Amino acid sequence: MKRILTGIFIATTLLVSSGCSSTVKSGETPVSNNETTPKTEKPETKPMGDHQGHSMEHSQHDQKPKTVTNAKLTTPKTLTSNQPIDLVIDIQDEAGKPVSKFDIFQEKLMHLIVVSDDLEHFDHIHPDYKENGKFAVSANFPQPGEYTLFSDYKPAGQAETLSLTKISIPGSVPLPKSLSKYEKTKTISDTKVSFKPSTEKIKAGEDVTFTFDLKDNKNQPIKDLQPYLGEKAHLVVIKSSSPLTTADYIHAHALKNTTDGKIEFHTKLPQSGTYKMWMQFNRNGKIKTADFWVNAD
Repeated sequence: MKRILTGIFIATTLLVSSGCSSTVKSGETPVSNNETTPKTEKPETKPMGDHQGHSMEHSQHDQKPKTVTNAKLTTPKTLTSNQPIDLVIDIQDEAGKPVSKFDIFQEKLMHLIVVSDDLEHFDHIHPDYKENGKFAVSANFPQPGEYTLFSDYKPAGQAETLSLTKISIPGSVPLPKSLSKYEKTKTISDTKVSFKPSTEKIKAGEDVTFTFDLKDNKNQPIKDLQPYLGEKAHLVVIKSSSPLTTADYIHAHALKNTTDGKIEFHTKLPQSGTYKMWMQFNRNGKIKTADFWVNAD
């Protein structure tokens, strides 16, 4: 059993990115503070241009000089699994001063990806901006264990930035119920999603296209895909690592010429290993999330 963290260490990465997605949990979701002083550590910084595997059609150019920022996570003194927990994320510059102005990208000021370190839990939420560099949000952590939070934001006039913070939920961590399955088809409510990579054996560092076939409950290609924060769909990919770092995070957008019934993403898996991906799209006013495992040699 781990002690309650009254402070969370910070690792910040500067990334040239292509946007993010909306509030979702695995499966299907409608579209829609007692604080302690956290412990901080030296930020880790990395340009997204060097981060292979990011969406290749959305790389940003002609940005102003990059600004290094830190994300400071503050949590309540008592942390409990499967209960809403209020989180505060303060964005600061290298001198520790608040970064007060942000640009909207993909219709939000911040996109927060929350994953358990075993990659079984995934959530995508949007903190509210409270001014003076402070963002606030309530998150649910379903069971005790270690979680990683990827904060995606864009300081005004700067490139998109990804910051990594950690949180430990106390309690006895349950044993895995079963080994993860490398399924290629999943049914989410009224939509069947089938996954197929462009090559049977994915090689680390090489281009790959991930195709997702979407069919309705009559087994016909869907024709009613709706925009999802400015894109047809989004893909988050995280490498299974211990501990998780910003280098393990990949985000891509659906190709512009993709169809409703066949969504395609062009990306790279930078290193050999096991990855989990979450493909998110909007149908019937609900965000649907289909998750799959892949390996890169």
